Amino acid sequence: MSDPGRLRYLLALSRPRFWLYLAGPVLVGVAFAAESVADLVTPGTAVAFAYFLLPANVYLYGVNDAFDAEIDAANPKKDDREARWRGDPSVAAVVVACGLLGAATFLALPRVAWPYLAGFFFLGTEYSAPPLRFKTTPFLDSLSNGLYILPGAAAFAAVAGTHPPVAALVGAWFWAMGMHTFSAIPDVEPDREAGVRTTATFLGETRTYAYCLACWLAAAAAFALVDVRLGALLSAYPVAVFAVFRSGVDVERAYWWYPALNTVVGATLTLGALWRLVNG
Repeated sequence: MSDPGRLRYLLALSRPRFWLYLAGPVLVGVAFAAESVADLVTPGTAVAFAYFLLPANVYLYGVNDAFDAEIDAANPKKDDREARWRGDPSVAAVVVACGLLGAATFLALPRVAWPYLAGFFFLGTEYSAPPLRFKTTPFLDSLSNGLYILPGAAAFAAVAGTHPPVAALVGAWFWAMGMHTFSAIPDVEPDREAGVRTTATFLGETRTYAYCLACWLAAAAAFALVDVRLGALLSAYPVAVFAVFRSGVDVERAYWWYPALNTVVGATLTLGALWRLVNG
């Protein structure tokens, strides 16, 4: 593989559509923790955002693709929107290097943020890799995907010097569980053919919709305990999944709409926090 081809492959492997799933929570966490404009951009927040924007995605999805190579051989989603693992040693070395680069986040952020960083790397690895490989156990696959909100929790803790509100952590975790399980619906048949057990294959498509609805309702309720406006904003997710289910839209198509929904919700959260900051 040529160097330009390898770079294009690594870019596809990192799932650019989903970069903000890790970096976005960092922005939200910083915005809500900041007590002054100066808190928004510090060496620590800059390192966290830069790492979780790209290297963390290369690591997370690289580990996923490496251990899912046999399963993904029959997954049509890998034909155009994502990349199949090619087993290139240099690509594997880049993935490992991106994981090791995560040590920079521990050096850049205070110790109060370390449990969230450690949780991200543990869950991000063991979601796909043996011996635990959470993604092959129904409900543990969903539960472990709270890993996506941990960069945001680390950023909040780093700026505020204290842990995020428990209700916000719970709400965000339920949000991530719903996102993960909804994204697994298009993979139900390929996963069943490959003998992989997930929450979605265990429940079936209809009950998986109900599970996602329950997760997102719980997320909205938990955020409402922090601020009723947050709960109202998060209610966009249960409304959206109910609309998709009732409309009969192909879930494989609807799945690709969610990065846009997440971007809008994340931007609204961040702008709201910045408005509070600027206006006291």
